[in-house]
Amino acid sequence: MKLLWINPVGTDAFDGYIADILRGAKQKGNSVDVVSLPGDRPKHLEYHSYEAMVTADIADIAYRYGKEYDAIVIGCFYDVGLREAKEVSGKAIVTAPCQSALVFASFLANTFSVLVGRRKWISKMEENVRSYGYGDRLASMRPLGLGVHDFQKDRNRTQRTLIEEGKKAVSEDGAECIILGCTIEYGFHETMQKELGVPVIDAVLAPFKLAELLAQTAEAFGWYPSRKWGSEQPPDEEIGEWGLFDVDWTRFSFMKE
Repeated sequence: MKLLWINPVGTDAFDGYIADILRGAKQKGNSVDVVSLPGDRPKHLEYHSYEAMVTADIADIAYRYGKEYDAIVIGCFYDVGLREAKEVSGKAIVTAPCQSALVFASFLANTFSVLVGRRKWISKMEENVRSYGYGDRLASMRPLGLGVHDFQKDRNRTQRTLIEEGKKAVSEDGAECIILGCTIEYGFHETMQKELGVPVIDAVLAPFKLAELLAQTAEAFGWYPSRKWGSEQPPDEEIGEWGLFDVDWTRFSFMKE
């Protein structure tokens, strides 16, 4: 299986770290590549206007590389561009962190809390949780007071904050499981599990492992993305006639295995 991870930001600062995590977690025989966006794109997606700027890039990647990869993972907990990418990915599976983490949490616990970076993020993430059908299981969303680019700057501080808020989520909010609400909160879930005594879902591992599973079941059982009704893909004739998805791929940063 070939899998592609999209870091939907205009920096490759996280590409190497995430590639190492994914290649350590992948099943034997699978390969994973990582791509990030051109440098003139936002360096984080903490604002909805920034999401709008990169959604077309995500759709471009899904349309072009859905023919080459078995699965594509969008690496942002907002699940930005997920519906758009699914529509044009052909036979490739597309996953994203929030939906994937909720799937895992639903099998492991009755309730969960999400540890997010900033209070700004909560309204969109709560909306996503409800739209995926898990709103009645959400115990809380706790902000950490950290932005995307803060998580890995002082890892000791980040870990202390995650554990502190995780303990409150369990003891005060009734969470039976913790979800890390940003892909850049990577590298903390194992220590947190030992401290908190509950499952801690990592936002990098969850969508990647779900993508592997779904790609395998697609190959084994023919469970490919539907292309009927709401899942209908745009006509190739329109795409060609209007010159859509015509992208300068040299501007994207690819880290190939």
